[in-house]
Amino acid sequence: MSEQTSKSYLPDDIEKAIKDTKQLWRERIGDVPALLESIVAGLERNIQAIEQDIQNGNTGWPEANYEDIAAGTVSADVMAGVKQRGCLVVREHFPREQAVKWDKELVDYVESNDFDNQYRGPGDDFFGTLSASRPEIFPIYWSKPQMEARLSSRMQDVQVFLNSFWKTESEGRKWFDPACNYIYPDRVRRRPPGVTSGGLGPHTDSGALERWLLPAYQKVFRHILDGNFDKYDPWDAAWRPLVNEYEGGTTKCSAFRTFQGWTALSEIKRDQGVLFTIPVPAAMAYLLIRPLLDDVPEDSLCGVSPRKVLPVDEKWHSLLLRAKATIPDMSPGDSVWWHCDVIHGVEPVENQQGWGNVMYIPAAPGCEKNRLYAQRCAGDFKAGRSPDDFPEEHYEESWDNRVKWSDLSDADKKAFGE
Repeated sequence: MSEQTSKSYLPDDIEKAIKDTKQLWRERIGDVPALLESIVAGLERNIQAIEQDIQNGNTGWPEANYEDIAAGTVSADVMAGVKQRGCLVVREHFPREQAVKWDKELVDYVESNDFDNQYRGPGDDFFGTLSASRPEIFPIYWSKPQMEARLSSRMQDVQVFLNSFWKTESEGRKWFDPACNYIYPDRVRRRPPGVTSGGLGPHTDSGALERWLLPAYQKVFRHILDGNFDKYDPWDAAWRPLVNEYEGGTTKCSAFRTFQGWTALSEIKRDQGVLFTIPVPAAMAYLLIRPLLDDVPEDSLCGVSPRKVLPVDEKWHSLLLRAKATIPDMSPGDSVWWHCDVIHGVEPVENQQGWGNVMYIPAAPGCEKNRLYAQRCAGDFKAGRSPDDFPEEHYEESWDNRVKWSDLSDADKKAFGE
């Protein structure tokens, strides 16, 4: 079995694995308090800059217009902002009228298939470690709007632009092709006016317990474990495409995403329960090393649980939460993106004003891991099943108006690794 296709399974004794890993890390690092002090000093500069930015009336989010991305004319300041903050708002990623049309078509899609009477309730417990209410997620994947957005040249342009921020060659290997992107089918959110939602607490995806226990992730964070925070580069792709999340959960990610993202289908005001980030990509170093201090129980990783997102809270991570930055107002067709290590969440809202509708579409660049997953998704697409990374709900199997394989061009099929 190749390193790209090998699967990862939870250890039989998780508490022992955590204790053993923490002991090994302490021995490898040496002076853990000194390392954490250097991490805090490095992060503090970025956190203060974000705090100042927000105090000055800004959002902390870099912004670029799609036309500048397509033309290669994004300013040096914005480029530097993306590298520093690990996030981006793309204005007019799609024309407003196109996004509004997609929004209506999604409504028609679920209504024409009597989804309300078919819906069996949430199919996963992935956010079970967070103090939150569940977003209004629709487990549909193969509608015409979703497929058009994923496969469009405008999406490809932005994904390639975002991939370019990564160091793709290191350790004597090329880790991915930034000019290639594979499909990663995800769901849609439709949150209606009048909703009161507890939001979603700050967290990271792409593995939680895995970030400590899996050998590939230990290679990703090799410089930190050697006590050299100054050498750590959160944009170095080395070993990331070889990480596999633990098998067995209802929701996981079998792809390497350079950026997570979503595209707005409605007007979304920034005070209406929206996305926020802690826009400090290197903050992962703090999350990893903080559990090694003496005030954390020996079998604990500051609230981390298997097959759940990695939670970030005031008790253990108050330093990082100072840098919380909420997205600006969004218009239909705008998109937001954040680095795969960036902490993010959703603000709570009472009596939401207006809709809050988005399509989740990330950047999954050209590597063997992503190609293999895209090929698996091709089978799910042809059958109308939910993709492997999501609960086995399969609502669309009998929906005649979902997109079919025969509807795709040869170029479209390449996104499935064909």
